[in-house]
Amino acid sequence: MSITRRRLFGLTAATVAAGSLAKPSILRAQGARELVIISYPGRLSEPHRWLADQMEARHAGLRIRLTPSDSQDIVAQIKAAQGYSPFDAMPNDEPPHLIGQREGYIARRNEGRLKNLANVYPGLLEKSGGFGVPATYSLVGIAYNTQLVKEPPQSWADLWRPEFKGKVGIARTSSNLGLATLAIAAKTFGGSEDNLDPGWERLRMLEARAARSPAVLGQMLEREEIALAPLWNNNTAAAAEKGLPIRFAMPKPGAIAIISFMSAIANTRHPELVDEWLDGILSPAYQARAAGAPYYFGPTVRGVSVPEAARPYTPSTPEEVMALQTIDWTKIVPVRGQLVERFDRTFAM
Repeated sequence: MSITRRRLFGLTAATVAAGSLAKPSILRAQGARELVIISYPGRLSEPHRWLADQMEARHAGLRIRLTPSDSQDIVAQIKAAQGYSPFDAMPNDEPPHLIGQREGYIARRNEGRLKNLANVYPGLLEKSGGFGVPATYSLVGIAYNTQLVKEPPQSWADLWRPEFKGKVGIARTSSNLGLATLAIAAKTFGGSEDNLDPGWERLRMLEARAARSPAVLGQMLEREEIALAPLWNNNTAAAAEKGLPIRFAMPKPGAIAIISFMSAIANTRHPELVDEWLDGILSPAYQARAAGAPYYFGPTVRGVSVPEAARPYTPSTPEEVMALQTIDWTKIVPVRGQLVERFDRTFAM
């Protein structure tokens, strides 16, 4: 999600921000409790603030503090903490979620305390590995300028239409967007996460314009330096809301969903409250609020009505959700550094 896309959906491996540590307080000594939740910058934290207000109203003396994040410093603080963690829960996209499991700083979920867990789409829940809950997802589709693209792309393969040669932008593989672009290029032309070579070859054939980040890629699209690009639904919506002639396509066989998980941090001081927070994340009320403008977070539970304004950017029916593609990040994460190096060599970054 940047607010270069997010990071709209959760923290990336490089998105966990330095916020102030939770300090033992006079309030705690008086019996009050404080829950410290890692959140997003700016307006993207508003659904979390709404949920926090609901919980505070139910628990006298409870304060929930949201700490915006955009650096790896918070993970370092969590790992360095002695005793209780200074933070209680955090969002992570799929790659850092896998890293958090491996390194042991996020906790397994307590399914007996999560009554809303039964409503989660099973395919999304399976991706959690038993840690945290699928909170939201973002989509990678094709953003295009309607003044430069007369026939909108219908499939991923349409990026290779002859008229688009030299007009497509792609993000560096240091970002989840860039990695997803490489993976979908490979899968479209006979490869897979285990065999990315067809993707590399096809990206070279595009004569694509490479961008160092999703934010820069979005700017290139806005300045008409490119005509179309694989891009986050959230970034595309933000550009369209500025009045720019930019639209979003969910190409066949399906847009790519990248899940953001909300997880308890190991050694939280308040596991019961964190479980209540996680269950609230899965509530229909929270999910519907997060799906609306200007957030456009994809709902991870069944039965949520997606607002009309969000439907060009977010699946609104179970059938559309089931058509989404995902990435097997267990194959990508271990070789991520190599993929970044190869991208920089190939596209002279």
